[in-house]
Amino acid sequence: MIRDELLSCLRNGNIVSGEEFSRRFKLSRAAVWKIVDGLRRQGYVIEARTGLGYRLVKTPDILSEQEIRVFLKETQVVGRDLYCFDEIDSTNTFIKKLSVSGGRDGAVAVANCQTAGRGRMKRTFQSPKNKGIYMSVLFNPYMTPERALPVSAMAGVSVCDAIERVCGIRPGLKWPNDPVLNNRKVCGILTEASMEGETGLVQFLTVGIGINVSQTENDFSPDVAKMATSLTRELNHPVSRPELAAALIEELDILYTRLRQGDYNYYLSACRRDCVTLGKQADNINNLKNNINFEIVTAIGLDEHFGLIVRDADGNERVIRSGEVSVRGLYGYTDDK
Repeated sequence: MIRDELLSCLRNGNIVSGEEFSRRFKLSRAAVWKIVDGLRRQGYVIEARTGLGYRLVKTPDILSEQEIRVFLKETQVVGRDLYCFDEIDSTNTFIKKLSVSGGRDGAVAVANCQTAGRGRMKRTFQSPKNKGIYMSVLFNPYMTPERALPVSAMAGVSVCDAIERVCGIRPGLKWPNDPVLNNRKVCGILTEASMEGETGLVQFLTVGIGINVSQTENDFSPDVAKMATSLTRELNHPVSRPELAAALIEELDILYTRLRQGDYNYYLSACRRDCVTLGKQADNINNLKNNINFEIVTAIGLDEHFGLIVRDADGNERVIRSGEVSVRGLYGYTDDK
């Protein structure tokens, strides 16, 4: 697009004359002005100097393909196809539909806002406009469920890696995959799988990730505000959403390569190192035939399949692979509750 080429010319910080733009793109000066005006309405700060030309002063913090690709290095699979939305119901829903309509392996959907974002346990995921990164990726791994099982925990590590690269701070991980800062959730991850009936293999994986970037307490509902935070709140300075989105795409590309190779070593080591659940008492919450059962356990380790090893009050040890584990001291949950 001419708009994108014109913007690329401005990114080097130099002043470019309207006459040069007109000659390069074979447009009238009025047409050039119209494109510049359109960019300004999108949030680009473009200075016009009489007799000299245009200069790009500031780019907006938007999750457009062009802004993300400014930061995005070449990847093997993830991010080759990048779908960017100002608003969408759910990036996971979009990717799931894309999977059945022939979407390419590694396709990524990113949105500035979700109107029907979804989290684990059928919860909603609050996705206020221009405040976070709401992203989903399509994997077509064609592997056994056992081999695909670690992908959700691996995604948690990838989020931590991306945040550390861009922000210089590394979140902890609440089992199974929630990145946390100062005992509050900074990201939610939802992984959904589609199985092939004849072979029983995982045909499609949809990994949805929502990172709280610039939310204030008022951007969360009262119940969520008690347990959630954002990167800006913790760092006390702005974080570039396009830069962080690009870093996350790159980390997910590395994840996918290692997932297909069956190489989980780095992610397992990172989970064991960063897991804030370990060594703490927790409520293991089971929903058995609509009867909620609470059991106090102590988290003592992670097994080779990322399962949580716990010890009960009688000293018996076992592995939890799914369910809800509320950790005392995290998300506002204390011994008094």
